Amino acid sequence: MYIINMKKPYLLALVLLIFLNGYGQQNSHGKISDLSEKNDNYRPNFHFTPKKNWMNDPNGMFYLNGTYHLFFQHYPEEPKWGPMHWGHATSKDLIRWEEKSIALYPDEKGYIFSGSAVVDKNNTSGLGKNGIIPIIAMFTYHDIVGERNGEEEYQSQAIAFSLDEGMTWTKYSRNPVISNPGIRDFRDPKIQWDGENQQWLMVLSANDKTLIYTSGNLLDWELASEFGKGVGGHGGVWECPDFFPIKVSNTNETKWVLIQSLNPGAYNGGSGTQYFIGDFDGKNFIPENYLKDLPAEHDYWLDFGKDNYAGVTWSNAPHDIDERVFIGWMSNWQYAQEVPTYTWRSAMTIPRVLEVKKKNDNTYRIFSKPVKQLDSLSQLKYSNDMENTEGEFLLADKSRVNMDKLRIKLQIPEIENREYRFELKNSTGDQLVFGYNDNSGNFFIDRRNSGNTGFSENFANRISTAPRTSDKNILPIEIFIDKTSVEIFYDSGETVMTEIFFPHAPMEKLSLQSQENDFSIKKLKVYELQLN
Repeated sequence: MYIINMKKPYLLALVLLIFLNGYGQQNSHGKISDLSEKNDNYRPNFHFTPKKNWMNDPNGMFYLNGTYHLFFQHYPEEPKWGPMHWGHATSKDLIRWEEKSIALYPDEKGYIFSGSAVVDKNNTSGLGKNGIIPIIAMFTYHDIVGERNGEEEYQSQAIAFSLDEGMTWTKYSRNPVISNPGIRDFRDPKIQWDGENQQWLMVLSANDKTLIYTSGNLLDWELASEFGKGVGGHGGVWECPDFFPIKVSNTNETKWVLIQSLNPGAYNGGSGTQYFIGDFDGKNFIPENYLKDLPAEHDYWLDFGKDNYAGVTWSNAPHDIDERVFIGWMSNWQYAQEVPTYTWRSAMTIPRVLEVKKKNDNTYRIFSKPVKQLDSLSQLKYSNDMENTEGEFLLADKSRVNMDKLRIKLQIPEIENREYRFELKNSTGDQLVFGYNDNSGNFFIDRRNSGNTGFSENFANRISTAPRTSDKNILPIEIFIDKTSVEIFYDSGETVMTEIFFPHAPMEKLSLQSQENDFSIKKLKVYELQLN
């Protein structure tokens, strides 16, 4: 949860009258209604967006009785950050979402900042009634008056509970349950059941570190330890942690993962999410030896692109000891409030499964992959293998597949000493370029000429890069393109890059080329996402 000084923006009507419409063409009528309709040209097809106005961090996600619940930071009155509420949406398949009524409103104690929710199956809180299992949400109260008065203790942790599976909420009468000990940035509680030690855990961001709390009843919390001061990226405030056990793939070994966002200070600037892997003794998180002194410039990031922030995982989801289902906010605080969508702002990433794998060098890495629910919605349009391709190879074009609902899988063999460039283009000359340069060992995304970029000097001022951490000579790639976003999973998700863009017209083709005239493509499969 990024904190800004609140300023009343200009009247929305005036903004709408002077800005461009969804694909950058001038609105000749100058009518708000016209512009509002055309503005949806930038609204994605298979990513969650709010119906209107502002959204940022995902919050309070839990799964129960076949339904995934997604809560999110929301200001329902304007398309910019304001007094925070918890918005709410539900889904059966993690892709098709139905927005519900607002779950939590600000009150006299403050705004409702980020947090989490758990299914209290054994009613440890005592808040369940008549055999109904309570859902317990913990959030940060943000006292805006205290902040403006220069107080340090303007953030505290509070609880709400639901007895109807998250549809309505009651705030706990004894809030806050954790008072502020004098830390200015003290927020974003994430709860996890620790089955081995039979206790509830909660991680909380505290400026430059993570605090770990324990509880037996979700109401009374004790500080157990802290982690992170001086370790890993510290170019900004630590925010939105997550902490959970997970089995290492293809082993009987269990590790603990700490996900920790920070803003600014990400690998490519602005907002980003790093991670640590290690063990937990019931009180202390002990990272792997090679992570104990992780430098500020490191490559343990869930996503190297500029637009995946504040992500956390669902609680109570199926098979969550083997894999965790994750979603992030698909934007960056450098420009989130200026992107050219004027009636609504921000989308979530596609949900992803996080796995931990042990590599041959005995290091552990998180691998991300798209949730399997996307498979049933992916209609195969064509597939191919290409040997000794010369020049530019057309992977997809609008005559064969809807370029705004595109999923592509392929492998590139024998990648040594070459650069591979994917070019996403349209008829107006907009171009999004991404790929891999084996000479530098870096993946890259270049959106400098991708369309409407002038709304922020930080949006397209640099090429984003990511180091390749795999040493294999074959490069598997999976790509999702949804109107104004690209999500790229390299090396089976060992490296991921997500970025948004705003073309002046719909993209029409995606091609691949190399500076070598002949190259091969294996296992090419082109899909169109079918959501109806």
